[in-house]
Amino acid sequence: MNILIKSIILGIAATIQGVAMATFLFPHFIPSGGAASVGVLLNYIINIPFAITLWVVNASLLLAAVKWLGKSSALWTMYCVSVTSATINFISPFMKNPISNVMIDLTFGSVVFGIGLGILFRMGASSGGMDILALILSKTKGLSPGKALFWINGSLVVLTGIVVDWKIILYALVCQYIGTRVLDQIYKFPIKSRYFEVEKIESF
Repeated sequence: MNILIKSIILGIAATIQGVAMATFLFPHFIPSGGAASVGVLLNYIINIPFAITLWVVNASLLLAAVKWLGKSSALWTMYCVSVTSATINFISPFMKNPISNVMIDLTFGSVVFGIGLGILFRMGASSGGMDILALILSKTKGLSPGKALFWINGSLVVLTGIVVDWKIILYALVCQYIGTRVLDQIYKFPIKSRYFEVEKIESF
C-alpha cells in the first residue's frame, strides 16, 4: 500500500511537470533543463540526434543515481522519467500554437514545472537529466536542490544560448529561476507525513 500511494503521488507530480513542459514551455521552444540544452548544443555543433544525447545523459546520470542515491531512488526516477515523457508525447500533438504570449506562458509554465519538480525532489525522485545531479549534490553536500539545479542548468543554457541563439538564455534562465525557487519552497515546506519526508541515501 505504501508503494502504491507513493507511485500515485509521484505519477501525479511527473504528470504536472510534463503538462508544464508540453503546454507552456515547448510551444515557445524554451528548454526546460540542462539535458535538453546539451541535446540542442550537440545537435547544432556535430549533428548528433537529440534523442541519442538525451538517452546517454539520462543513462549516465541514472547510474550515478544508483551509486549515490540508492537503487530505490534510481528506480523511482526511471518511473518518473517515463510518466513525464508519456505526458509530453500525449499532449504535444494538440499544442499547435502557444496558449498566450511568451512571458505569460513562461511564468505559468515555470511555476507549474517547479511544483511538479518540488514534489519529486521531496520524495527522493526526479524526472531525470540534471535533476539527478542536483539531487545527488543536495543529499551528499547538503546544498539547496533548487540552487544546485539552477546553477547547473543555468551554465548549460548560457553555453547553448551563446552558440545557438541568445534568446534561449533569457527565457530558459527565467524558467530555471522561477521553477527552482518554487522547488525549494516545496522541498523545505514542513509537511508532517511519512510520504513527503525527504528520503535518506541508501547505504551499501
